[in-house]
Amino acid sequence: MALQTLKNIRSTATVQSDFPAMLAKSKGELARALPRHISPDRCARAALTAYRMTPGLDGCEPRSILAAVIQAAQLGLEVGLSGEAHLVPFKGKCQLIPGYTGLMKLARNTGMVRDIYAHEVRVNDRFELKLGLDRELLHEPLTGPGGFPASDEERGPVAGFYAVAVFADGSRTFVAMSRKEVERIRDGSRGYQSAKQHKKESVWDSDFTAMGLKTAIRRLCKYLPKSPELATALAMDAASEQGVEQNLDLDTVIDGGYAPVIDPGEAEEGREAAAPRKAVEPAVTKDASPAGAPALEAALIAVKNARSLDILDEIFIRAEPGLSGPDLDALKAAFKQREAELRAE
Repeated sequence: MALQTLKNIRSTATVQSDFPAMLAKSKGELARALPRHISPDRCARAALTAYRMTPGLDGCEPRSILAAVIQAAQLGLEVGLSGEAHLVPFKGKCQLIPGYTGLMKLARNTGMVRDIYAHEVRVNDRFELKLGLDRELLHEPLTGPGGFPASDEERGPVAGFYAVAVFADGSRTFVAMSRKEVERIRDGSRGYQSAKQHKKESVWDSDFTAMGLKTAIRRLCKYLPKSPELATALAMDAASEQGVEQNLDLDTVIDGGYAPVIDPGEAEEGREAAAPRKAVEPAVTKDASPAGAPALEAALIAVKNARSLDILDEIFIRAEPGLSGPDLDALKAAFKQREAELRAE
């Protein structure tokens, strides 16, 4: 997004106290600030629909809602009914929670993941898992008349979940999680604990299957090459699971300096040991920095896969504030190399 355009949004938002009015007043500037592939009218409609349909958002600080909408656009996600990202009230402010469809979209957008998907396995399905040097996963849902999948009731209760990623070269990797494992992660979520403590319904209660699919996708994403957008979305999701405020400050989001802060010791998925993943290791380690810094690794991968000079510039602008010393030098070198390649194409 153009910095001056976003500063215009910031000055407009300062004098508005109601989110719909703030969004309407900022719409012209927002249209000029959004990435070209995102429709400003669609973005505004989706934001207003999410605002009106989500209980508690009308009690949130309007600037935090606008910050979440802009942050979603910067990530390339649409809020609301699409399921890519959700606006969620938390302690009087709005949080941006990526959905599992949003995480899958961001994984595909890296250019290194051709396909990514997840399914639940039910007790009457056929499911076979083989690990070791030649990993295999087989899932045959119970079928009904005509060979079509049987109903969920016929297939039985959910027994577990799995997620699969197909890389650009055709190789695959996957993760599989039992229901007990998913429930253990659910029970360790501070958001779920808080809902139980206050006797409120959690999304885990209303849509356990969707949350199980997201848990499997989230674990799989830990082992995929990450763009800065995917890394940020995963960190925001982890922060919400920990019950930590995202601190979506409009000024910081507009300046491109927003980065969610999480406690690595509390990130359950980050502590899980992974089975051998032959397909992932070359893709991850190929572009990793010598120090293995996650921020640098993600930036180098994004730079290498930039498809235009405009995208390359935006990647550098977003990554530069978070790096220094040798890491910043490595980013600059990669930037110059990719810039020369794009100009030569």
